Amino acid sequence: MDTTDPNISFDSAGVCNHCRQYDEVAAKHLFSEEEGARRLAEVVERIRSDGKGKPYDCIMGVSGGVDSTYSIVLAKQAGLRPLAVHLDNGWDSELAIKNIERVLRHLDVDLVTVVLNWEEFRDLQVAFLRASTPDSEIPTDHAIISVMFSNAAKHGVRHVVTGFNVRTESHMPVAWSSGHSDWRYISEVHKRFGTKKLRSYPHTPFFRLLRLRRAQEWTHILNFVDYNKRKAQNVLTREVGWVEYSGKHHESIYTRFYQGYILPRKFGFDKRKAHFSSLICSNQMTREDALRELENPPYPLAEQQADRDYVIKKLQLSGSEFDAIMAAPRLRYADYPSIGRFYNGRTYRILRSAYRATLKPRSGA
Repeated sequence: MDTTDPNISFDSAGVCNHCRQYDEVAAKHLFSEEEGARRLAEVVERIRSDGKGKPYDCIMGVSGGVDSTYSIVLAKQAGLRPLAVHLDNGWDSELAIKNIERVLRHLDVDLVTVVLNWEEFRDLQVAFLRASTPDSEIPTDHAIISVMFSNAAKHGVRHVVTGFNVRTESHMPVAWSSGHSDWRYISEVHKRFGTKKLRSYPHTPFFRLLRLRRAQEWTHILNFVDYNKRKAQNVLTREVGWVEYSGKHHESIYTRFYQGYILPRKFGFDKRKAHFSSLICSNQMTREDALRELENPPYPLAEQQADRDYVIKKLQLSGSEFDAIMAAPRLRYADYPSIGRFYNGRTYRILRSAYRATLKPRSGA
């Protein structure tokens, strides 16, 4: 990590706040093999108990990537009965589709695929590009969160099991991407730059999000095991026929292009720095290997150009329109109305202080 994260700080030993935070989070959420197995067994028993008499005891998102795929393998090994949910936003690579089909068939896991209305979703993606913030993956990420919540509610399932994990996903700077759960932010961006009504786009307003979070329990299953990405890839390739991608999140054409072309060229953000830093902190990569890898482009230049032509055409933009988007002044999440801006504002701090003043101290506090 470096100062392309504008909020980074370094201590007297030259260690950045992200790595210090990793140590804190790892101490809280990562366990020894024995303790992890014990805690996972407790979670599995709770999930199975809550799911008795139902076709499924948990909902699991699947993208075709290594983290979500390995999570489903672990869930099945633990005796869970997951329903896999996949969001089709129109950008799946052919390999991603084949990986999902191949793995779920092998594991005998049912799949629900939620297909987004392309014209609505295209309009929202273009709106985010025109908004000029480093957040253009939010339309997909928010929809994924929403369809996970809604499918859990639809099937009467209390538990959602995810592929998020501390070891490989702990270093993402807030300045590089914010607002994934913030429907006010998303709707404000679309109001300013969109042209179509979002009649069917899956979304979760703030207060509904709070209710669903209280009603459902989300479990990050990979944190209970000694998750090593390379070893997991080898297991998936050997045992369930999974085929490796060229980079993290490259199962999506748009994600590959956004992370490998738009973010570095327009904003100076190379997400490989965050991804590699997580692997370094979890002893899955050396810093020297990471620095050598960063000397290479995020992915081959010829493929970047092919993706550029494909993305522009699919989004119905002209080359000059896309060039204007790339040249537009850079903005931030904080530049638009959002729930996050309210929480960071003076009004919220005053209300919070007033509320806390009404609370009676508990005995012994």
